Amino acid sequence: MKTHILITGASRGIGAAIAASFDPATTTVVAISSKDGDLNDPAVPARLWADALAALGGRIDVLINNAGVFEENSITRADAEWLASWDRTMQINLTASADLCRRAVLHWQASEASGRIVNIASRAAYRGDSPAHWHYAASKAGMVAMTKSIARAYARDGIYAFAICPGFTMTGMAEDYLASRGGDKLLADIPLGKVADPEEVAAIAKFCALDAPPSMTGAVLDVNGASYVR
Repeated sequence: MKTHILITGASRGIGAAIAASFDPATTTVVAISSKDGDLNDPAVPARLWADALAALGGRIDVLINNAGVFEENSITRADAEWLASWDRTMQINLTASADLCRRAVLHWQASEASGRIVNIASRAAYRGDSPAHWHYAASKAGMVAMTKSIARAYARDGIYAFAICPGFTMTGMAEDYLASRGGDKLLADIPLGKVADPEEVAAIAKFCALDAPPSMTGAVLDVNGASYVR
């Protein structure tokens, strides 16, 4: 029986690499991109989940939350603009992911099935981020805490949760950030001397989705070239 996998944020970068890493002979993947629905709309996660369930014959085995935004939000902006940007990042990066995690857990409980959640967080969850990215770091810290809570709450039900914390990864989003802040200086802060490739993150996500032993549930895995070692 094939493993049914739902991935968000799969149009490029890490999400696309994760989707491409699965063998179609043993897995069926529904890869959701931003064109499928704006996760800033609180109603969208429910629709995406329902659509994915229908496409996968009523069964989802693995949820991979990768969708996210990384947008500057200077504290000098007007109050309303700053708050709107904060809320948008929280809704897309954390609340939409939480909504999908909730639906996944309820789905597995109702069918008395095991399942796996893989949440793509960030090094920023532990290290923090730039002065213009408080909201991004906070959203990813929330994702890590949520993953740990899910793992602790539902391990006995055969529901396992993992978080992956990349540092800079060579995607369009990270490339823009590197260019805006002097890439060479930031690279000097990475002992490995290079940012991660999306395929490196994808390899870990695939492992968590399919092969990680149950006792690993709740683990947070770093992919940052030793730029932040916990």
